[in-house]
Amino acid sequence: MATTTARVAPQGRRAGLDHDEVVDHALALVVEGGPDALTMRKLAADLDVTPTTIYWHVGSRDEVVAAVIDRVAQTYADAEVVGSTPRERMMSLAHTVWDMALTNRNVTSLAHQSGATNTLEAHLELAMARELEAAGLRGDDVRDAIRAVLMCIAGFLVVAFRVDGGSNALQGHDAADLAADSLSAATLAAMSERPDLPALFDRTVQAVVDSFVPDPSPTRTGTQSARTKKAAR
Repeated sequence: MATTTARVAPQGRRAGLDHDEVVDHALALVVEGGPDALTMRKLAADLDVTPTTIYWHVGSRDEVVAAVIDRVAQTYADAEVVGSTPRERMMSLAHTVWDMALTNRNVTSLAHQSGATNTLEAHLELAMARELEAAGLRGDDVRDAIRAVLMCIAGFLVVAFRVDGGSNALQGHDAADLAADSLSAATLAAMSERPDLPALFDRTVQAVVDSFVPDPSPTRTGTQSARTKKAAR
């Protein structure tokens, strides 16, 4: 008589270990030690179980990484969008991407390392798309606006994540040779300073947003209408 062998879960430190707890501990390892700190051996030791138990509850390391990124991505979905105009609301979302990437720096690095940056930002990209459509944009215009904003933010994050914080534009150059160039002393002095990333971020991303998102203000609309009428005469 044939018998059926039931699949028995590996023994852990207790019967209550579940998927969410594994992901919680995996996320903590990444936050505290960076992407390389998340190994199946370390995670199992942290939970006081065998690596086989991790495979049972979540899967391979790649699946654990995906679960960690999904967990953080869900918090992005809850981000509040503020502002009374499309440009203000797009800037609000841009700041959310920037702030959360910096706050969750190690998770951001993990997502980049595993090719899952799009997964991490998916909810915010959809939120941007909704705001842009509400502003009257469609299709290619929405796509290009989102890409332009996110690429701009990515460039700033590269600088923010650097050990030297971006340093200055003239680092490594001989001051005497540079002074012999035709630049003014004020320009040379300014270029020797470290960048004010938050201020530069605001100004740059605002310029990108303004170039893609229409301004619905009555004053601007009225001015454009007047110019249009004048040109038509």
